[in-house]
Amino acid sequence: MRKRALFAALSLGVAIATALAACGSGPAPDGAGDGTITMGFSQVGAESGWRTANTKSVQEAASAAGVDLKFSDANGKQENQISALRSFIQQGVDVLAFSPVVRTGWDAVLLEAKNAGIPVILTDRAVDTTVPDAYVSFLGADFVDEGRRAGQWVVEEYAGQAEPVNIVILEGTTGADPAIDRNTGFEEAISASPNLNVIASQTGDFTRSGGKQVMEAFLKAHPDIDLVFAQNDDMGLGAVEAIQAAGKTPGQDIKIVAVDATSDGMRALADGKFNFLVECNPLLGPQLMDLAEKVLAGEPVPARVVVPDETFTTQQAIEALPNRQY
Repeated sequence: MRKRALFAALSLGVAIATALAACGSGPAPDGAGDGTITMGFSQVGAESGWRTANTKSVQEAASAAGVDLKFSDANGKQENQISALRSFIQQGVDVLAFSPVVRTGWDAVLLEAKNAGIPVILTDRAVDTTVPDAYVSFLGADFVDEGRRAGQWVVEEYAGQAEPVNIVILEGTTGADPAIDRNTGFEEAISASPNLNVIASQTGDFTRSGGKQVMEAFLKAHPDIDLVFAQNDDMGLGAVEAIQAAGKTPGQDIKIVAVDATSDGMRALADGKFNFLVECNPLLGPQLMDLAEKVLAGEPVPARVVVPDETFTTQQAIEALPNRQY
């Protein structure tokens, strides 16, 4: 009887110790113990040429740096992105990186990552959150400045013209960081010019088909449009199709200013269908991998890393196109 009691006690002790160890350790990352960094990366989707180039840059940079990249495409839906981030947390990745679909609604999952001790790096788009120290760094462009530079070109283009200039805006995804900030910068730039009037503004969801559909509606409702501000190249290219279908000449009858400067957008600018482009560089992969390595090594990193952007006129686009990487 004593032997049975002793054996039962020992068995119970082993079971409790095992359970406690499991509760305390959590899931181990795939690369645990071999020095490999495991990164969970959630992408917005593949809604544009810019986004495709951004994804390729992240994947290629991860491969070159020896980072084990777990990649998820949210297809433009926040709920998909939150689900992917939670899955990465459960897998015990070393670091999380994501480009948020929209600016708000991330508090719960960011708190989960923080409680799990997993650092978060935001790429391309920022978030509004009440969680203290929710992310270690934001890597991306200054969207307000991009919108401002687009607006400044419009101001200079129509300087001294007394007649009203009718402007329509093709907005990005509602609630998305670049859509909000580019609009802010553009309106700020044109606000002191009373001849510049925004007569319509609507989301085209950063897609070429969305830009075309919205532009078709604009043309029916407003036959006197002078200029389009497209918050990305793809919507601007959709506007080109709608303008041509309406029997007008893009770049002449209706001028187009856009943001991104992808190869398709640059070609449209070189061909005279666009009039001005503000760049938004999608090649963030190498910088993201560098940030992740520094964070996990305990090195200090900037709270914000701003990617410098250029602007392009038609002649500059012609010169830049042969060596364009995206």
